[in-house]
Amino acid sequence: MHFFGYKGKSFYAEGVPVSRIVKECGTPVYIYSSKTLKRHYKAYGAAFSKVAHLICYSIKANSNIAVLKTFAGQGSGFDIVSGGELFRALKAGADTKKIVFSGVGKREDEIEYALKKGILMFNVESSEELASVNRIAGRLRKKAGIAIRVNPDVDPKTHPYISTGLKNSKFGIETKAAIKEYINAKNNLKNVNPMGVDCHIGSQITKIEPFIDALAKTKELLRTLRSEGIEIKYLDMGGGLGITYDTEAPPHPSRYGEAVIEGTKGLGVTLIFEPGRSIVGNAGILATKVLYTKKGSEKNFIIVDAAMNDLARPSLYGSYHAIKAVRENSGGEITADVVGPICESGDFLAKDRILPDVRSGDYLAVMSAGAYGFSMSSNYNTRPRAAEVMVAGKEFHVIRKRESLSDLIRGERPVSTKKRRRK
Repeated sequence: MHFFGYKGKSFYAEGVPVSRIVKECGTPVYIYSSKTLKRHYKAYGAAFSKVAHLICYSIKANSNIAVLKTFAGQGSGFDIVSGGELFRALKAGADTKKIVFSGVGKREDEIEYALKKGILMFNVESSEELASVNRIAGRLRKKAGIAIRVNPDVDPKTHPYISTGLKNSKFGIETKAAIKEYINAKNNLKNVNPMGVDCHIGSQITKIEPFIDALAKTKELLRTLRSEGIEIKYLDMGGGLGITYDTEAPPHPSRYGEAVIEGTKGLGVTLIFEPGRSIVGNAGILATKVLYTKKGSEKNFIIVDAAMNDLARPSLYGSYHAIKAVRENSGGEITADVVGPICESGDFLAKDRILPDVRSGDYLAVMSAGAYGFSMSSNYNTRPRAAEVMVAGKEFHVIRKRESLSDLIRGERPVSTKKRRRK
């Protein structure tokens, strides 16, 4: 459930009309609901309240510091995939003992940074990475907590770009190889502590069965490791629970929790979860202004000031985002593509969509834009990135100013063509 909807003919974010926000902040603008963020986070806490658990919000979904601070205030840990995300988490007041570091390509400076900050553990994804963590920890005279991300070869039945648990995926290590790496870490790598098992199979998963299939395989691995004298304290189930963009009907965290708790009975581990999209996805919208409309013999177009550089998901994945009029009108409906100003045919937010017959100067709200929206945005076509706003009740706050033209060239330096004079 989220707190966006109509009151009369006006579309609201909690107690604030979106028309007021766009009037004061301009467009495009991302708008987040604080109440929705907290509700969704608490749903996970309630789902696993009966067992030892740690919720580590996945920063890549939405990395704004105000969003992170909201979760930190609820007691959340964080799943990071870069040194930059660690920096953001720390700025938001994160507890370093509640941070797990995932990702296939951790640089040495990022590993060192995380070790110095004392994070809980690294989710290791290759033999060479494990060796690097051990070497760097030794140099720093520290002991690195590690889990190995195990690839269980489970099909999550989601978009192939966000499936991460199959044998042909770049993520994780196959089970047999992972067992060898754990044994090697225990016997030969003195600067790492094998303390967890990590299993993340994908994103936007709308059924429980793939999670349970992966859990069954992971349980067998855990028993094998314990028989080798490797004491596993944490089982990281990853994230991946989907949301409703269109007609999807993903399970509520409570149903997911029931299934996982039943499947992990007697294991004696602390469960770690890395939700991202399922917490922030429906907690945000992207508001955009209609610039022009264009009617052709075969296609109608609504041209708006938001584009694929602001919200990449439709162009990248062919993803569906519902679109609402910020102010309802009685002008009928039209079937049209909603497109942006980018010079690419792939620049669209919706195709062949039945929408209100809007006019130039009207505003639209692109729904379910809280996850992988701003965090995947870019300056393509030298476009300033959007502003971000957080709504709390009847108030709203700008949590990221819109980029200026000067921001676009910050850090750039022209090369001088003048020849130096010889002395």
